[in-house]
Amino acid sequence: MGIMTDTLRIAIAQLNPTVGDVGGNLAKARDALADAARQGADILLLTELFISGYPPEDLVLKPAFLKSCLSAVEQLAADTHEDGPAVIVGFPRQGDLGRHNSVAVLEAGRIAAIRDKVDLPNYGEFDEKRVFIAGGEPEPVMIKGVKVGIPICEDIWGALGVTDTLAAKGAEIMLHPNGSPYYRGKMTVRHDIVKTQVARTKVPLIYANQLGGQDELVFDGGTFAVNPDLSIAFQMAEFEDAVVTTTWKRREGGWTCTQGPMSPLPEKEEADYRACMIGFRDYVNKNGFKNVVLGLSGGIDSAICAAIAVDALGEDRVRAVMLPYRYTSTDSLTDAAACAKALGCHYDTVPIEEPVQGFLTALSDLFEGTEEGITEENLQSRARGMILMAISNKFGSMVVTTGNKSEMSVGYCTLYGDMNGGFNPIKDLYKMQVYALSRWRNTHVPPGALGPSGEVIPHNIIDKAPSAELRPNQTDQDSLPPYPMLDDILECLVEQEMGTEEIIARGHDAATVHRIEHLLYLAEYKRRQSAPGVKITKKNFGRDRRYPITNRFRDRG
Repeated sequence: MGIMTDTLRIAIAQLNPTVGDVGGNLAKARDALADAARQGADILLLTELFISGYPPEDLVLKPAFLKSCLSAVEQLAADTHEDGPAVIVGFPRQGDLGRHNSVAVLEAGRIAAIRDKVDLPNYGEFDEKRVFIAGGEPEPVMIKGVKVGIPICEDIWGALGVTDTLAAKGAEIMLHPNGSPYYRGKMTVRHDIVKTQVARTKVPLIYANQLGGQDELVFDGGTFAVNPDLSIAFQMAEFEDAVVTTTWKRREGGWTCTQGPMSPLPEKEEADYRACMIGFRDYVNKNGFKNVVLGLSGGIDSAICAAIAVDALGEDRVRAVMLPYRYTSTDSLTDAAACAKALGCHYDTVPIEEPVQGFLTALSDLFEGTEEGITEENLQSRARGMILMAISNKFGSMVVTTGNKSEMSVGYCTLYGDMNGGFNPIKDLYKMQVYALSRWRNTHVPPGALGPSGEVIPHNIIDKAPSAELRPNQTDQDSLPPYPMLDDILECLVEQEMGTEEIIARGHDAATVHRIEHLLYLAEYKRRQSAPGVKITKKNFGRDRRYPITNRFRDRG
């Protein structure tokens, strides 16, 4: 039992761990502990499963991994002292009955307490019930003379009443470690969830969130707290790492924050762009790629991918390649070169006339008597994909995939062609969102970006009709509805799971809606083979939306 105090200084570490890098994550935790001690903190709060990185997925099935994580926690505990900060740190552990998503409370050189996550999420991007078992009834922990509740992530999102139980058992403040991934508008949802919890329990809550990219997921930070009167106690920045110490005072209505940052939150275009940037940067850097290469066609998708790549990695680590064919327009040649010049990245031109003709010659006997069509068009895309992969193999560069969500939805892309690559920064952006972010980037430089200011995507790329340029005078609208219409139909089908009759009732043509639904289902086999990409919407392809490839269902009312 500690001595009662009326002032509590709580440091929150909003940091970027790497899944599986137990030693590296321990080093970050140690640095944060030293920083918190310098700031005079009483408690340091780290995020969910910080030691392992989040989400560790099936890594926790390996006993050696769990042993390594426990060893790291023990080493961090040894760094704590009676007169220094106590530490709350997340880690996976092996219990008597199974594996737990846990936190350890470290104080005075030892592991003073362990608490387990009670409510395991099993929806969308989460499938924790696959690898963890739920903890028992939660109990507060006495830290520095204060009864602290430690609900873990989903414990405040679900309906199990974890915070109610903690409050009923005397918790005076909730310190809440999270691994909460970004999607558009998520900060508002988080604020509302926490305010609901605080309104019910009358206990303030600090919502500490992880930062950084992990495969498709981006953790945007944005750590904050809510006072007992439901006011925002403090707000840390999104997309930026920091160790921040806040001051709390015991008052008649409960613990109240008297000192902490109040950082502005980015608007939706900035937030989406920065999510794409940090997700791309971390995927490249955490997987050890020294540079990247992408095809720069003169179209808007590859242009914004080039901008994101330069902003994330710097111009010296990005190589753009124009791969022209006989149908490539003069505008596209000019626009691609202008985009590369504006971004300052490496730029090469590799014509594909000879490779395409080589394929056609090799296939001429087999194709004799057939009409030219999509097969010959796809040879152009696949020749480009082959060349980009050869550059990747020769120089160790990761190929950047550049298809947007509208195209991925309806299969307007070529397997082993423009779908080649290791990661796609715009995979979860519909076409109209690509346009919006391109316009935004031309007038803003996001914090932390390594790219230049000014117009980095030439206005002609934004203004001209989109085209794959696989045949003379081709535009995307030869095969697809106008993108504003297409995107609305797709958002209804994918994000909202609406029936076709509901979508038609919004004013869309029935035949068009049925055709788009058919294409969406038909393209599932392509999406299963596509590169991972940053999650931006509430339901991305892959982790969130898991439809069968073999599927004869069509909604005809």
